[in-house]
Amino acid sequence: MTPKDRKAASQESAKTGIMTHRQIILVLVGLMSGMFLSALDQSVVGTAMRTIADDLQGLELQAWVTTAYLITSTVSTPIYGKLGDIFGRRRMFMIAITIFVVGSLTAGFANTMVELAAYRALQGVGAGGLFALALTILADIVPPRERARYQGLFLAVFGTSSVIGPIVGGGFAGVNQILWVDGWRWIFLMNLPIGLVAMFMVFTFLHVPHFPKKSRIDWLGAVTIVLAVVPILLVAEQGRTWGWGSSLTLGLSAVGIAGIIAFILVENKMKDEALLPLKIFKSSTFTTTTLLGVIVGLGMFGGLISLPLILQIVYGATPTEAGFLMIPMVLGLASASMISGRITSKTGKYKIFMVVGTALAATSYIYLSTISADWEIWQVSVGMVLLGLGVGQLLQTLTIASQNAVEAKDIGVATSSSTFFRQMGGTLGVAIFLSILFAGITDRAKQIASGVSDAIAKNPALMQDPRNELLLTQDPGALDSMVTTDSSFLEVISPELAYPIKEAFAQSASQVFLVASVVLIAGFVLSFFVKELELRTKSGVQEMAEGA
Repeated sequence: MTPKDRKAASQESAKTGIMTHRQIILVLVGLMSGMFLSALDQSVVGTAMRTIADDLQGLELQAWVTTAYLITSTVSTPIYGKLGDIFGRRRMFMIAITIFVVGSLTAGFANTMVELAAYRALQGVGAGGLFALALTILADIVPPRERARYQGLFLAVFGTSSVIGPIVGGGFAGVNQILWVDGWRWIFLMNLPIGLVAMFMVFTFLHVPHFPKKSRIDWLGAVTIVLAVVPILLVAEQGRTWGWGSSLTLGLSAVGIAGIIAFILVENKMKDEALLPLKIFKSSTFTTTTLLGVIVGLGMFGGLISLPLILQIVYGATPTEAGFLMIPMVLGLASASMISGRITSKTGKYKIFMVVGTALAATSYIYLSTISADWEIWQVSVGMVLLGLGVGQLLQTLTIASQNAVEAKDIGVATSSSTFFRQMGGTLGVAIFLSILFAGITDRAKQIASGVSDAIAKNPALMQDPRNELLLTQDPGALDSMVTTDSSFLEVISPELAYPIKEAFAQSASQVFLVASVVLIAGFVLSFFVKELELRTKSGVQEMAEGA
């Protein structure tokens, strides 16, 4: 295609909203680049955090680097959805990725942990728009039936970037310097070229009409959603450290509940101009799908948090190695996502994937609930593949069903809302299941002490082994607390003494998987109540152009 032909095609799509396959693919490259960065930065910092904290001398503040990003990315998601409806998705996506790139640049040159947390919060403000707006733009340019095929690629990218994050983070953290800059700083600086490519692709090739509608910005809704979400996320992230019954936890929980009530009242008053118009919940399909999204997020992310910990604590893998060992799950997720998308595109049916997806995910957790320290790695991999096959069918299907259940003019808020609620479910799931995991280890303190004592009784020479010196001054009944703070000692002490501790951790993880399976079984039952609507054959922009 000549430059003249490309210009003509761009002008035509700007008028009608109809894009060629080539135009769509070029836009998707930009959108997926943005989504890749958003998903990658959720997990890339974890494996490098010890190196970063040591360099910036702020290990006690490390949790806030992750929490700051989580809070701002979650809170900003529904705000971007509404602003995209008012000012145009292309403009808001460009703003989001600009904020993200600036946040990445500043984070790359942070001098203290406080600065890094602040710059990560700025990154999060941009990241909140990258995922939701990418899916919304896709809805604008591709009809629901065809959209499933493309969204399969989106979710494959999302799953892959989430898992390779620890590999990338560990790789950069392990290098002293690259081009005279500390290795860990490239975790953030690498976002610049990818982000600029995404900006160029979207700016150059995304030309669709925007139909502005006169609407007030729901400032009060934005304030109350911050008041509702931030305290809840803080409690979810820090509650285990503060204590679930502490005055700080209870106080923030009360503020969060008051914020939720205030937000609902404000949104009800704002009606169509609301940040999250309550009218979209009149659609039973949207409401049921959103609730299913919360359940899937709760069970999936909550149970998923235990897998890398098992690989590191029970099998002695480094964080980077754990990332590689989770590749089977990524392969399952990517293949299921793309195959289900193609089938949906051909048949127009999507409900079946909600049913089969929740069934497979629940089955994987039931299987993993039988785990023990004697399992081989391949046995864990079987469970991960099953989980990937289940989740791969769910994420895109839930988004398509939500978008298809509302009018074209509400696609933005519907997409951001479903993403927001799924994120909230995932965050709460992580908090709940980590509490179950570590409470299970504490409950097994006597079991650990008994197992270690029995091993020493069978072979008293173990205590003469230099590797076990650190246990000489340690109360056997307190070994459980060592696991929850720094488990690296397990790779130093004798295997005979490490085994009872690893087995106790595996048993605690099995509890997590069992509870997660119950949650997903509830999702499986709920999936039968989702009303399957016929997928529309026109893109969101086409529908709005015809109705204009």
